[in-house]
Amino acid sequence: MTDLSNKKRIVIKVGTSTLAHATGNLNIRRVSKLIEVMSDLKNSGRDIVFVTSGAQGVGASKSGLRSKPKEMPKKQACAAIGQCELMHIYDMEFGKYNHTVAQILLTRDVISNKTRKENVTNTFRTLLEMGVVPIINANDTVSLEALDFDENDTLSAICAALCKADLLVILTDVDGLYDKNPALPDAKLIPYVERVTPQMINSAKEKGSEFASGGMITKLEAATIAKEHGIPTVIINGRRPEILYDLFENRAVCTVFGADENDIITI
Repeated sequence: MTDLSNKKRIVIKVGTSTLAHATGNLNIRRVSKLIEVMSDLKNSGRDIVFVTSGAQGVGASKSGLRSKPKEMPKKQACAAIGQCELMHIYDMEFGKYNHTVAQILLTRDVISNKTRKENVTNTFRTLLEMGVVPIINANDTVSLEALDFDENDTLSAICAALCKADLLVILTDVDGLYDKNPALPDAKLIPYVERVTPQMINSAKEKGSEFASGGMITKLEAATIAKEHGIPTVIINGRRPEILYDLFENRAVCTVFGADENDIITI
């Protein structure tokens, strides 16, 4: 098993299901509590990097739309509106605890273009040295649908590698990885995964699974990327943000994906 109590640089990724109500509007109570907990973890001496989803949904709701749009120009417009709203709220909430935030919007060429990769790596390092909380999202307003991030699980793993994190935490709407669809009564949580297997991938792709819509399958991919860079990953239920305290006391209900100590890839 992996001792998480000594992890100092933490990337925390939060999905739309954790951030927002079904209406698309922010779950204000949960967001406020999450930022309070992250601020407290930062006060304890940890570096916090926050990867957020939700811009399109929040933007669509703020624009009076009943659902996320399907047309790319309108998707990107909603992302622009929603990102502004998210950063306003995050800046205000972190400010309550005297923490400064910075926005970084990324596209996939941040790792394929040498200069861009150097720039963002230097930005991460400098912001963390300054004690700032970097807040990351995909740059959906300029993204290319076929080439860029269509979800933020992979993005969070890449960010973890770029900023040399000690741990990647993915908050979602289930307790972790199950041996089958968690909606089934006999489903069992898998507390520790040494290696993602083809069987796990196939199970995550099964029709009718909660994972099939890109939920768990992308988290397995993120854990695999993080593992290649020597970074353990945790999948944990984000409905009660205080669970992060339990996590760093090694008593949370979750799934921990171990990390390779050898053959680490440099991104």
